[in-house]
Amino acid sequence: MPRRLFKVTPSRLSTWMDCPRRYRMTYLDRPAPPRGGAWAHSTLGAVVHNALRALFDLPPASRTPEQAARLVDKHWSGEGFRDDEQMALHRERARGWVSDYVTHTDVSDDPVGLERWVSTPTGRIVAEGRVDRIDERDGELVIIDYKTGRHALSVDDARSSQALALYALAARRTLRRPCRRVELHHLPTGEIAAWEHSEASLQRHLTRMEEAADDAALATDTLAAGGDPEQLFPPVPSGRCSYCDFRRSCAEGRDAAPEKQPWALLTP
Repeated sequence: MPRRLFKVTPSRLSTWMDCPRRYRMTYLDRPAPPRGGAWAHSTLGAVVHNALRALFDLPPASRTPEQAARLVDKHWSGEGFRDDEQMALHRERARGWVSDYVTHTDVSDDPVGLERWVSTPTGRIVAEGRVDRIDERDGELVIIDYKTGRHALSVDDARSSQALALYALAARRTLRRPCRRVELHHLPTGEIAAWEHSEASLQRHLTRMEEAADDAALATDTLAAGGDPEQLFPPVPSGRCSYCDFRRSCAEGRDAAPEKQPWALLTP
């Protein structure tokens, strides 16, 4: 019998490659182990993404810096922040980020997709994911991913991003238009890191995705057949263990790095 295609998303692949044990706890264990609480930097990123999506749902004439800032207020959440003072500081920062973004970016054209789910089968996997924004320029699709992290981004970040490559491959299959350009829009600095993929560079990304997916699929099937979960999904202790959602269920992770507070990854 032909092997079923293994579905992968950028998050699923990166989880497997970072730590197979975390992959098992996230996607396979039922009931799943208890997770930690909300992280403030994730809350902040979600607010900004939601505000920008809502902005592009408005008519072009209404996509003003002031409206963008108001949409941050509308979608605000205080989960994960240390206290009201810290929350207010980052709320104001987020208002400034989206306001500046609209001031310095042409937002008059309607995107081809907002939070658009795209998917493509390959010979061995089904690659799929949700793209923040898809634009069209000169007859080609452009993948846009918003970033709110504290570190500036570079062209190498866009070039090496497996997630962006997956989105480009899936978008051109789903929307039936060429797609080679990918962009990271870093809201805190206003910088755009962009890369124009070739067929060869997309194929290299696809090959790495398929190889990682093969390993994950084999471990998953072997586990279902009665394999040892500790051997099939070993932990990979690293600094990431400081903020892993499953830290309380992983002794190796607790030993590898001290626990971070939920607001530790915010820009000071």
